[in-house]
Amino acid sequence: MKKIILIGSGGAGKSTLARRLSEKLNIEVFHLDALFWKPNWVMVPRNEQIEVQQHLVKQPEWIIDGNYNGTMDIRLQAADTIIFVDLHRLICMYRAFKRMWKYRKKTRPDMGDGCEERLDWSFLKWIWTYPKKRKPEILYKLSQLADEKNIIILSSRKEIRQFIETLGVN
Repeated sequence: MKKIILIGSGGAGKSTLARRLSEKLNIEVFHLDALFWKPNWVMVPRNEQIEVQQHLVKQPEWIIDGNYNGTMDIRLQAADTIIFVDLHRLICMYRAFKRMWKYRKKTRPDMGDGCEERLDWSFLKWIWTYPKKRKPEILYKLSQLADEKNIIILSSRKEIRQFIETLGVN
């Protein structure tokens, strides 16, 4: 595992898992939210997102956390390991609310500077509809890559804990 991507619903714990993997494997983690959101929640243009990712994936080692379906194929093709954090949407919703409360009026560590934590209906809807709208497409893509990539699907907090333990992460 040298080139790792983490994908999954908002609130699934991708960023936390990415940080834990970074600590254990001593590989730098890149949070796409931190790279693609400018102050006051201004999204960088898609061409810049593509350029950033093309630069990142050329490095010999990396952990990249984030979905961004429109540019996901760049990461899927370059990764040797794909981790899909596939937790139930109620857990993801709970964690999104918990995160909003924890970081209210602050910018969380995996977000772009000047983007105070917020929770809006479109994000909640995205989390709620993720299992029906996004997950089938992701599972299809993963099935197409199964012979050439290390694909790990973590579907519970217990599976995440066990995965971390197998790596010896504290």
